[in-house]
Amino acid sequence: MAADERRQQLSEVLARRGFAELSSLATELGVSESTVRRDLAQLEEEGLVRRTHGGAVFVSDRFSALNYASRESTAVAEKQAIGKATAKLIEDGETILLDGGTTTFQVARHLATRSLQVVTNSLPIANLLGSAPNVELIFVGGYIYPRTGVALGPLANQALASLNVSKAIIGVAGITEEGLYNANVLMVDAEHQMMKSADEVVVVADHGKFDRRALARLGGWELVDRVVSDSGLHPYWQEMVRTVGAELIVAPMSSSAVGGSV
Repeated sequence: MAADERRQQLSEVLARRGFAELSSLATELGVSESTVRRDLAQLEEEGLVRRTHGGAVFVSDRFSALNYASRESTAVAEKQAIGKATAKLIEDGETILLDGGTTTFQVARHLATRSLQVVTNSLPIANLLGSAPNVELIFVGGYIYPRTGVALGPLANQALASLNVSKAIIGVAGITEEGLYNANVLMVDAEHQMMKSADEVVVVADHGKFDRRALARLGGWELVDRVVSDSGLHPYWQEMVRTVGAELIVAPMSSSAVGGSV
């Protein structure tokens, strides 16, 4: 495999996952770890990734140039719009909590220059914000789920129970009239505690997450204060969110448009 082709493939893997360990990247590409290190150094110079201890996190805006095989990749523009709109809901000086996930990662990207206190259980988000000069970062430890780089389990839940934040930004895998769902039971346990620790719960989800269920039910609509989605959300689901009493923010896809409440 040529170096350019290998780096393209490396970029695609990191863009899908957000974060990946050096050893897993070497195995997936079928090359040595030293080769991956050299490729990551080149991609970091190009502004695509940021190297971390033992891995790398994807930080580029240039998602549209990549071809993905996964369902996540088809909603990149939507997630970027949601991230921008959600960041506008956060005031300087706030203490917020960012759940792990590709959509909350987009929120974090728009907070890197802000003056905030940020709690997260996400390694990709922690790596992104760890060097931000005005962000005070609190990382919640625990078992690191290798697929997503998110800290889960009893240690994470115990740490979350001792904290209080003004806003918890939560990602989900599915939304129905009955409530919210996620694909991992341990993740749902952590998110339950996040919601308890927050004065306000903001759910971020692109339109493709609606009318879908996943393995574990996170809870009902009484837990949610706001929902931020994209302009592709069907009017039926917009009305449903209003009916259950949550505020809906529709993030415009156009960079020149301004988001607002619905």
